[in-house]
Amino acid sequence: MYRLGIDVGGTNTDCAILDEQLQCIGKIKSPTMEDVSQGINLAIQKVLQETNIPAEKIKVVMLGTTHCTNAIVQRKELSKVGILRLAKPATTSVEPMVGWPEDLAEKMDCQSFIVSGGYEYNGDKIAEIDEAEIRQVCQQLKGKVEAVAVVGVFSPVNNQQEREVAEIVAEELDVPVTLSGEIGSVGLLERENASILNAALTKTIVEMVHGLQRALTKNQISADVYICQNDGTLMNLTKALSYPVLTIGCGPTNSIRGAAHLSGLKDALVVDVGGTTTDIGVLKKGFPRESSLATVIGGIRTNFRMPDVLSIGLGGGTLVTQEDEIKVGPESLGYRILEESLTFGGNILCATDIAIANRQNHEIAGVEAPNLDEELVAGAKAKIKELVEDAIDQMKTDSGEVPVILVGGGSIILPKKMSGVSEVIIPENYDAANAIGAALGEVSGEVNSVYSLEGTTQEAVVAKALQTAEAAAIESGAKQEDLTTISIEVIPLAYLPKQAVNIKAKVAGKLAL
Repeated sequence: MYRLGIDVGGTNTDCAILDEQLQCIGKIKSPTMEDVSQGINLAIQKVLQETNIPAEKIKVVMLGTTHCTNAIVQRKELSKVGILRLAKPATTSVEPMVGWPEDLAEKMDCQSFIVSGGYEYNGDKIAEIDEAEIRQVCQQLKGKVEAVAVVGVFSPVNNQQEREVAEIVAEELDVPVTLSGEIGSVGLLERENASILNAALTKTIVEMVHGLQRALTKNQISADVYICQNDGTLMNLTKALSYPVLTIGCGPTNSIRGAAHLSGLKDALVVDVGGTTTDIGVLKKGFPRESSLATVIGGIRTNFRMPDVLSIGLGGGTLVTQEDEIKVGPESLGYRILEESLTFGGNILCATDIAIANRQNHEIAGVEAPNLDEELVAGAKAKIKELVEDAIDQMKTDSGEVPVILVGGGSIILPKKMSGVSEVIIPENYDAANAIGAALGEVSGEVNSVYSLEGTTQEAVVAKALQTAEAAAIESGAKQEDLTTISIEVIPLAYLPKQAVNIKAKVAGKLAL
């Protein structure tokens, strides 16, 4: 039995096949195409030919994709969203989508309503929902929206009202419904933003999943299919179609997980160099470190979980220019590197040209190294080294040296010795770390909610939170006997009138095949 990992990036689609011992049997890179199905189909064909593995022996397929991220950044393929905030009379002064970029707000053409409902921090009702009011709003939305986001005050503590409203919306409108309590944490506006984005991406994820399924059918692969999340774990297709926003950021996360697997390290910095950018993440206990800050996606502030990743404009196709001084980036050739760079017969100087210049033995087969002025090469390499060292310093938590795992097809542009780095590890199959990370196949469950300590103890509510997270992991497909606690964070909420804590807990386990 084999598993197939696919990572669809902006420039390339990477595929890797792993055996039952999670060893990489074969890998390929193929150009990403505008037609998602066609690009994935071609990549699968190539990796099956490369490995000579019969299609029927592929039993599990895992896909990581930037499709949803690109939809937000490029403002395309987004659904029109109806927003129901359950908040009257408590939270009416700030309208939904305040602070959104004008171009995105206009593109989505959302319809928003603030209606009765919501909870206090301890789960007490602010107000009852009004069924007649909800049905009246649905009638106003009919024919004007393609998805609905339901957002209740403190719904991560109690989502009963959101679920009741979702049932009413389902009766009135035949559109997907997003519940905010299942997307973000307690902050209302950021959670609302994340929920609106999730609803807007429902059309995008359907296209992605259908494209994958068509590609698998063409290649006669009948397998269980999972989609990668931005915390380094997997979700089944049913969950992916409901929570597309959770795929945002899974590209760098897959590389981090793949780097951990290939190197055997559990704690390190991972530097993933692509054609356009370098992503730097932190490996902690084998999983990507999550960001503690609010996440800004396409100009929108959200609060759902995201990996702590720093991206800089440095990659294999990054332009190098020399006027008064040598300048590196941030502009890049991207996918045009195979046609326009000096290395591949073009006339534009980029970071890859600098990396292999004047060398007889270099790391790119089938091409001649360009002959360049030694002073230019040395100056550009110094600039590249400075850029990546500065980025590494920003991701470190102390001044000590740390190990760095170097992965990604563009990693040849970086030096093997850097300040603040104890050692640079380049594992075997480093250039396919993203696809290998996608194929590893761990499933997680998470809880992020407020618990009252009235009449109970902190230990009891932590145990309750862990139990909830474990149940979520098992429901997503994890082996019950294989669950491991990844993290537990207890945050006292001093600003509330009664004693309460915000508990964030995550567990993960191997996929039950």
